[in-house]
Amino acid sequence: MRKLYHGPTSVCSQKVRVALAEIGLDYESQMLDLQKGDQFAPAYMRLNPEAVVPTLIDRDLVLVESSLIAEYLDKTYNGSAFMPDDPGLEMRVRHWLLRCLAVHAAINTLSFSTFMRDKALETKSLKEIEAAISRMPDPVLRAKRRDLYANALKSDHVAQALRHLLRTFEDMSEHIGGGAWVSGPAFGLADIGLVSYIDRLDRLGFSGLWTDDFPMIATWLDAMRARTSYAVAIAEFIPEATALAQRAGGAVHWPMLALRWRETIAESERSTAAS
Repeated sequence: MRKLYHGPTSVCSQKVRVALAEIGLDYESQMLDLQKGDQFAPAYMRLNPEAVVPTLIDRDLVLVESSLIAEYLDKTYNGSAFMPDDPGLEMRVRHWLLRCLAVHAAINTLSFSTFMRDKALETKSLKEIEAAISRMPDPVLRAKRRDLYANALKSDHVAQALRHLLRTFEDMSEHIGGGAWVSGPAFGLADIGLVSYIDRLDRLGFSGLWTDDFPMIATWLDAMRARTSYAVAIAEFIPEATALAQRAGGAVHWPMLALRWRETIAESERSTAAS
């Protein structure tokens, strides 16, 4: 039996749960409370030294990194049905799985500079927040987290996140326009890899990032949410009270984020015109 260490609202955990649901695989659930710091327990860090979720144990294998786990599950238990046979489309999907690292960093930035930052500041002392940051193994990520707490949406990390998301939306729209899914004509691993990130932005009330300029993203997200895997892997893990709190918390920051987004688009247009 597979054992999954995961968090209920963790976007990377959601991605792996979607893959498991799409393939129809059962698993033993080991839920970690990331707010309490379960991910820093020595026993867990022996499995995942980065102290992040998810981690999947399958027989004698310990698997980390959500995109790799999704591809492993597809190859091992699904005959690679979610990886296109066409070499060009296969490279597209593999590229998206690599790009998920940058997309994840962008979603992390927007989450911790808005709703999650506010929530932590309301419920924890500055000393408690610093203690939690100090436990993060990666010194670069520790520095980023401190900067987001200090500067919120004024952080330079936000500018970087928005540039990544602009390219993401541009390329997603191009690929969806050329077929029903990001992966191509058929649903696949790229769609599994991206859904939790776009869903998080929407749940924070940030859909304005795509509604005007990239409407195909909304169509694609609706199609993803219509799949059974979304209901059992994402929606069922987010209580209504949590969903309402996320949207309300994000809404407070949307005016400033929208301003920075228009600046990002304008900067990209100037760069294109100058080249």
